[in-house]
Order: sequence, then structure tokens, then C-alpha cells
Amino acid sequence: MAENSIPASGPKIWERVPKRNPNFTGRNDLLSALRKSINTVTAVVAQPQALQGLGGVGKTQLAIEYAWQYRAHYDMVWWVPADQPMLVPSVLAGMASHLGLPPASSTGVEQATQAVLRTLESGSPYRSWLVIFDNAEDPEYIKDFIPRGPGHVLITSRNSRWSDHEPTIQVDVFRREESVAFLRKRLGDAISPQEADRVADALGDLPLALEQAAALLARTLMSVEEYLALLAEQTSKLLSLEKAPTYPQSMTAAWQLSVSQLADRIPAAVEVLRCCAFFGPEPIPRDVFRRGNRAVGARLAPILSDPIELTNALSHLERLALVKVEPTTRTLQVHRLNQALLRDETPEKDRAELRHEVHLLLSGTAPADPDDTANWPRFEELAAHLEPSGLIDCRVPAVRSFALDLVRYMYVRGSYRQAQTLLNEYIQKWSEASGARHKDVLAAKVHLSNTYLQLASYARAAELIAETYELMEDSLGPEHSVTLWARTGYAAALRGRGDFDKAQELDAEAAEIYERLHGDTHPLTLRARHSLALDYALRSKYDQAGKMLQDVFLNQSSVEGVGRRTLLTTWINLGRAVRLSGQFEVATDMAEEAYTYGVSQLGDDHPNTLLAARDFAISLRRSGRVAEALDLMRDTHTRLHRLYGGGHADTMAAALGLASVLRANGEFAEALDAAKPAVDHYPEVFGDDHPFTLAAKVELALLVRQNGDPEAARTMNEKALAGLTARVGTDHDYSVTCAINLQNDLAALGRHDEARAVGEETYRRIQTNFTADHYLALICAANLCLDLRATGAEEEAKRLHAETTRRFDAVAGREHPDALALLAGERIDCDFDPPPI
Repeated sequence: MAENSIPASGPKIWERVPKRNPNFTGRNDLLSALRKSINTVTAVVAQPQALQGLGGVGKTQLAIEYAWQYRAHYDMVWWVPADQPMLVPSVLAGMASHLGLPPASSTGVEQATQAVLRTLESGSPYRSWLVIFDNAEDPEYIKDFIPRGPGHVLITSRNSRWSDHEPTIQVDVFRREESVAFLRKRLGDAISPQEADRVADALGDLPLALEQAAALLARTLMSVEEYLALLAEQTSKLLSLEKAPTYPQSMTAAWQLSVSQLADRIPAAVEVLRCCAFFGPEPIPRDVFRRGNRAVGARLAPILSDPIELTNALSHLERLALVKVEPTTRTLQVHRLNQALLRDETPEKDRAELRHEVHLLLSGTAPADPDDTANWPRFEELAAHLEPSGLIDCRVPAVRSFALDLVRYMYVRGSYRQAQTLLNEYIQKWSEASGARHKDVLAAKVHLSNTYLQLASYARAAELIAETYELMEDSLGPEHSVTLWARTGYAAALRGRGDFDKAQELDAEAAEIYERLHGDTHPLTLRARHSLALDYALRSKYDQAGKMLQDVFLNQSSVEGVGRRTLLTTWINLGRAVRLSGQFEVATDMAEEAYTYGVSQLGDDHPNTLLAARDFAISLRRSGRVAEALDLMRDTHTRLHRLYGGGHADTMAAALGLASVLRANGEFAEALDAAKPAVDHYPEVFGDDHPFTLAAKVELALLVRQNGDPEAARTMNEKALAGLTARVGTDHDYSVTCAINLQNDLAALGRHDEARAVGEETYRRIQTNFTADHYLALICAANLCLDLRATGAEEEAKRLHAETTRRFDAVAGREHPDALALLAGERIDCDFDPPPI
């Protein structure tokens, strides 16, 4: 059914609602009952109203007519095809931009869907909305996607179990007078009332069967007598097939009649139609038959290899309304009921052959690289057919490779929950079919571990990848491509668990092997070296990290096969390494370029673009551009919270970033309010003794002091410093940051001798392990000047002050906020900005 633009006198938003059937007749009693029921049950909070009945009784048409008749009562009407639960989130996510939310193309489908549901339930910006779930067969799969707010929800389904969940109106076949009126309206004087009555009787008054019969009679100019005679013959055959009760004989007869007529003239068209029955009910890309023609078996090869025969077959299928062709999107579609009829009528042997042909077509037409954003629209089209076609059950290596590419596509798009669900299904089915140690099963587990990492489920990722990596080394060998990929995934999981040293060891080995096997500029080598650079940065080796990331970035920018998401990730991490080495202005320029690139190439709500935005805001703050940093960090935190919720590592990091910039802006109470919930999440996500958890407490202690409790801050920092020393040593950035803030805690308590002792020891360590010009050295020296003066070492304080002033001028400029604080005799604190794992 075609979809219409917003009708006159209609809602502000009218999306995906099928075209009104001009032949809709009768059913006013059902429409009135539906209107009364839907208003009664939704007086306060939306309680869905279900239309339940046999397939083909007109539930969908009734829902369409309701939407059209009562459109003036709604601000928004949205139609959701729900026969494939997996696709429901994508359709709901399509509402995002209409509700003022980030689109799914940026955030990923799952996150956009949840944001849409929360917005509908809030009643803002619209209270009067209607969401229609069409063909929602299983309540268990749909109920979590039903908004419970001030608007209305309408469901159509064959499943009688909906009555156990929601108020339900039973929809039956037409009354006889409605059937006759319907046929007369469609065929006019070409059919008499008596003939219409006979046709209705033969078809059991089923609306869909009547619609098909009327279309056939109108298109072929067949007489009613001829139609009824042929129908009787076909009915005998259909009865012998013992059809399921959900598909009445009368309806299948009308459908089979159309197919039978075509089979006599163009058998190739029927073969293509049967093939289409084993795709999903969503639109099938026309190019599947062109690009995949070399991949198929002997059954379809003669047709698909002949463009003229294929075109002729599709043209006849369209002419007889057996397929719906959409020229603008170059897709064709077979109704789900008709697909089911075709599958049921196909012998089991032929059914298996056709299903396998579809698997080969889908894998044969798939683009090569899911990381390439240019390929994402094609992967999106093909993804709709993954589960309905049964492709997951196929054992052909190329087909399984395509299945893994599909989850990789979901991963790089940011649809992590969808990828997780599919991967669990892959692992279960492939393990049963091929064994738990099969290469495809192990590859799926690596994908799943990587997905866990993106969902901040670090413990699950580490447990899964450790076991998988061991199996891969044993069964595939240490230098197999999948084993090497698993090795870098294992290293990432170790970073998530706080074992930075072991992660670096694994990544260094992988980078060396990749370079030996593929050369130093191969995308796989560059990706491994990028991971190694992250390890260096997490161990405070910022100069090494920066040099390696710069080399990786330059090579990724010039070689083929590097996706835009990958390039952006390297760009972000390079800018961060530059910032952490103390080059704030350069880092800010780089972060701005990376953020702009992310917005233009991936969208402003893609997870990686949001990481770029957060780093840009941090660089702005460190460069002294606090007002700009505050605006950007507020926006970024809001978007990440909407995307993941508050308990995700990226949202937590953005919350700490927001607290830091609020502190820099003098808003201490609000900064503490922003930081505390995030800090509470760190033990849940990373564990009690993870370096990030301990460093986050350093940030919280700083805000506690600045809100008037230096003693509590001192206690917190002393405990955090002991934990950091045990995990990463005394010379790590995080330990040094904690020591600097502890020095300031002691000074705030008037314990200047202790503050001086901590400051002198910290300054010595910084000069040994960083450089005298590093920003940590400058901050520590600035604070030490004050402690020296407070303890009577005036001359030493003057010398250090003069030297530190000179270094600040050279490194950051006299107008930098930290330089101004030095000149004003103010203490300088350090913030913790957690990097991505």
C-alpha cells in the first residue's frame, strides 16, 4: 500500500500511514466501537487497543481507516509494521527527528528508539499522538516498545493472546451485505448483486480474498462464471494440501489462481516469485538479483543470468499485482501472506533449495566493507532479510561471513544491542551445527566481546575473550587472522579491567606480527599500532603515544580500506595525546577538526562523534575557553545520557568533564551535583580498584574541598593515592594528579609543612618521569611556591616562582588561566578526564 503525505486538516506529523482505501465500505460499527474503546482506556495513560482476528479479515484496513477518519484529533500519527519484531525499533527510531531528538543514523537504532519512547511518554512536544503497530503477532516481542503516555496506541494482530494483555476488539469477516457492497463498489455494473453474492459466498466473505478477487476480475475481464469455475477447481487442489487454519481456503484459492495463470505463460516469473517468498516481507533490493546472479545455484542461474528474461518476469509480476515495485527505491515486495502461501505450496525439497538460493543472493550482493560508511545503506536493506530468510542456519562460509559483516555494520553504526542479540543467536546455532570450536563460532564470540566493550560490560568482555582467545591459539594458531584480531580485542578487555601493562604486551606482539605479515602501512597493522598507542597513553607515555598515533593517522589518511569511523577514532586519540603532553592550543585545533569531521561524516549523534565532542570540550577548557567548553560539554553529556543512560562509561566521563568545566566556571555546587552520580557508577562499571574508579574519586574529592570540606577531601585523596600507587605506581599521571590535589587539601587545612613535603616529592617525580615544561610540573611548581613561602623558604619560593613564570609564558602563554592563577598567588588543581578504553 502506498503511503500518503500529510492529509488536509490532519496532524502535524503523518508518517508511514498507508494510503486510504477508496473502496473501504461498511464497518462503521467497528470504527465507532474502536473510537469509544480507545478513548475510554486512554483517559489518563495510554493503554493499547488491539484489533484481533484471522489473517485477511481487514484489521489493517480498519486501522488505516481509523487513522484517516480521526486524523484531526492527533498531532502525530505513526505507522509501525510490526510483523518482524527486530525491525520495530528502526521504525520507532524514525520518529526521532520529528520529536526534536537525534536521528538513528547518528545514535544507533536502539538508543534512538528508547529516546522516542521516553519522549512520547512525557507528552512533550505532543500529547495527542497515535502509534499503530500493524501485524504485531507476539505480545512478548512488542510490549517493551509500546509507549505508555497520554496518546493512543492501536495494535493489529492475528494472535488471540493479545486479549490477555490489552483490551481487544474481535474483527470478523464481512457480513454478507458488506461483501456485496464491497464488490459492487470495486466492479460497478460489471457484477450484479446476485453475482457478487455468489463470489462472496465462495470466498467466505474474507475481505482480503474479496479484494484479490475483485482485482483479478477487473484486470483480466474474466466473467464471474469463469472465475467461479476456476476457483472450484483450484479449491480442490488446495484442500488436498491441508492448509493451516490461519489461511482460509478461499483466500489461498484466489492467490493460487493468479499464480497458476502466470505459470502457464511465464514460468520464470513464478520461479522468481517463489524465490521472493523466502526473503523477508520488507522491500527486496532489485540489485540483489543483478549483483548476486553469479552466486546462486543451478535453479535460478538461468533466469538471473539473462537480464531480459529477469526484467520480463518482474514486469509480469508487477502487472498482475503479485509484487509491488517501487521505482524510486529500486525495490520490490511481496505481501507477507502471499509469501506464506507460496512457501506452503512449495515442496520441502524445493523449499530448501529456494531458501539456500536466497542465502547465496544476499551474501553475493553484499558490499565488502561494513566499516565504509558508503556501504551502510546497502547493509541496512539486506539486514531486514537476515532472520526471515533463515540465513543464520546456512553453513556456507561466504554466507556466514556476510552474517558477521552484518553485525559488524550494526557495531560501527552504534547499534550495539541489536548486534549483541544477533551474535548470541549466531553462537548458539553455529555451535550446535558446527561445534563450539569452529572458526565462525569463535569469530562471532570476538564480535560479541567487542560489543560488550562498547556497552561498557568490561567484565563480561574480558571473560568471553580470554576463553575465546585461548581456543583460537590452540585451534587456529597464534598468527591466524582471526586469532590476531582476538588478541587486540583481549588487550582492549584488559584495558577495561585496568590491566594496562598486560594490554600493552599483547598489543605490542600483535603489532609486530601484523607488520611482519602485511607491512607497516596495511590497515590491520595500523589498527594494531593504534591500540598499542592507547596502551602507551594509559601508562602516561604521552610522547610515545603521540608519535605513534601521528604516524598511524598520516598513513590511515592516505591508504585505502580505512573507514571514516576508524580514522575519526585515531584523530580523537591523537588530539588527546597532544593535549596530555601539554600542548593545549594545538590539541584544541586538532579536536575541533576531528569533531567537525565526525559531524560531517558520521552525524552529530554518532557515538564516535560524541567522543570527539567531549575531547574538544576538554581541550577548550584546558585552553581557557571556558564558556565555549561549558556549552559543548553540557550538550554532549545530554546526548550521551540520552544514548546510553547514566551508567555507561562514556556518559560517566562526560559527567566528570561537565563537572570540571563547571568548576572552572566557579559553579562549585552544580559541579559536585554533576560528578557525584557518575562517580557512584564507576565501581559498578569498572570495579572498586580500577584506576579510573580511583581517579574519579580524586575528581570528587576536589569538588568536595571546593564546596567547603577540605578534611573530607584529604581523606578521600589519601585513600585514592594509596589505591593508585598499588595499581599504576607513584609516577603515573593519575597518581601525580592525586598528589597535587592532596597537597592543596593539606594547604587548605593549614598543614603547610606536610603540603610542602608532598609537593616537593611530587615535583621531583614529575621532573623525572615527565619534563620540566609539562603542565603537571608547572601546576605542581606553582602550588609549591605557595607552600615554600608559607613555611618560610621565601628565597627558594621566589626562585621557583620566577622559573615557573618563565616556563608558563613559553608553554601556555601569560593569559592562560593557570598562568594568571600563578601570578595571582592562587592554588591550581588538577582534573581527571577519563579516556575511552
